[in-house]
Amino acid sequence: MVFVWTKGEAKAGRGVSDAEMTRESPMTMIDSAIHPAVGEWDLPDFSKPLPSRDGDRMLQFREALREAMTEEMQRDERVFLIGEEVAQYNGAYKISQGMLDEFGEKRIIDSPISENGFAGAMIGAAMYGLRPIVEFMSWSFSLVAADPILNNAPKMLYMSGGQWGCPIVFRGNDGAGGQLGSTHSWCVEGMFSNVPGLKMAIPSNPYDAKGLLKTAIRDPDPVFFLESERMLGDKGHVPEEEYYIPFGQANLMREGDACTLVSWGRPVHFCMDAAERLAAEGIECDVLDMRTIRPLDIESVVESLKKTSRVVVVDQSWPFGSVASEVMAQICEHGFDWLDHQPVRVNTRDVPTPYAKELEAAYLPNADRIVEAVRKVVTAG
Repeated sequence: MVFVWTKGEAKAGRGVSDAEMTRESPMTMIDSAIHPAVGEWDLPDFSKPLPSRDGDRMLQFREALREAMTEEMQRDERVFLIGEEVAQYNGAYKISQGMLDEFGEKRIIDSPISENGFAGAMIGAAMYGLRPIVEFMSWSFSLVAADPILNNAPKMLYMSGGQWGCPIVFRGNDGAGGQLGSTHSWCVEGMFSNVPGLKMAIPSNPYDAKGLLKTAIRDPDPVFFLESERMLGDKGHVPEEEYYIPFGQANLMREGDACTLVSWGRPVHFCMDAAERLAAEGIECDVLDMRTIRPLDIESVVESLKKTSRVVVVDQSWPFGSVASEVMAQICEHGFDWLDHQPVRVNTRDVPTPYAKELEAAYLPNADRIVEAVRKVVTAG
């Protein structure tokens, strides 16, 4: 039989020993033990409409990230940034340019080259009330910190019966960065999103990057924020007014009625390119940018399927055990009656990331492969 302390009971037990809590506190049954553990916090007011995505205030993706962190650090003195080369060098990719001058060395902190060490220390800082932003120069390097970021941070609220939350943001570059080789090109969402207790945001453009990162910093739970080195120089409109994008709300980037393209992060751009090419053939596609995959807005996918009846899921991680696999499973669970063709996925090739430029391009879920997949599902009987 499984027991777990309720949140209120655990809080009431602070200051007493585990043995005393075991002897004297009431316990709840298995239904509570299997309930997802998520934190409570003073979240932004999401009822305010988001500002227009159209405008002439153009920022690079890296500038949008910087602006999000700067605004939240100005708002809340508990927020700080730590990572390799984020201070004196202004960040390996210049995302934290100028932030050391504004906030000083106590809030913009150069870490040692020890992801396991500084990630674990920052989980402790978050548990005790601070709001760390941990930058991994590459999510590939996060693998050496797998124990604290996967085995501690997402589980802390649950294992402590609600006594200890972990409001922390882990962010950095994810996926193939352009001839960086297999060990520096990991796309980690397929592995890491499997862990309950965390949230995961993967923006595809500067507007979403800023709004999602501001939300991530204010969220009560660990947030894995995945960026792409290949998009850091991309420019897009970013409103000057303050805004927060809620997690779990996909964005319809393009409308059509022939097929639904579902993606997140950099592959959204591959989908938009493919949709333009398909439109020239008279095949109009919905393009859904999921923006977050934990939580996942499967409702928006099903609503699109009611119109198109066909779906292609595009994911830059490997196919086996990928996020695309999960999305397709949920489509079959929640939208099966609307399907006129089996869901199809386009992932990276099931091999380690190649180094050569041409091979890397062919390895990724590029527009050519997406066009081919859409033609297949649209022309099927």
